[in-house]
Amino acid sequence: MTDYATLAGGCFWCTEAVFKDVIGVESVESGYIGGTTANPDYRSVCSGDTGHAEAIRIGFDPAQLRYADLLDIFFATHDATQLNRQGNDVGTQYRSAIFPETVMQEEQADQAIARAQADSAKPIVTTVEEFSTWYPAEGYHQDYWETSGRSNPYCVAVIPPKLQKLRKSFAARSRALTESV
Repeated sequence: MTDYATLAGGCFWCTEAVFKDVIGVESVESGYIGGTTANPDYRSVCSGDTGHAEAIRIGFDPAQLRYADLLDIFFATHDATQLNRQGNDVGTQYRSAIFPETVMQEEQADQAIARAQADSAKPIVTTVEEFSTWYPAEGYHQDYWETSGRSNPYCVAVIPPKLQKLRKSFAARSRALTESV
């Protein structure tokens, strides 16, 4: 059985790369959620006019990975204290948000925010938003780190530190670390 988590933590290329390395994750799809325009595309979302967030939809095996663990990884690998931005990416399309699909996911999202706040000197600005229509991003955005990102200077600057955070704080959950042993 596959469960799904939909998370927005800035650039979807960067969050996708992190979660593709997590044991128990079966799929990661980049896309758009939380806006008002039907069938948005990358250019319209980047304009900030559609209300959508760049997000990822994670398919995971709940027998191997709990939703709460996914959320803890999410908070450990992006800056949830930056309102409508992640680093140089600025705008509501780069907001930190969780889009729960069930009441249980919503409760766990609230608990994860509380855990993150307990560990942060700054206010956590992550929102819990109603799950709405999911729009997959264009094909060239999927698996971006593996296909194109390693030659993109932005990705080379941003993704490796996120992967290092994952591997430092969640070593037992990292495919790269457990498969290399």
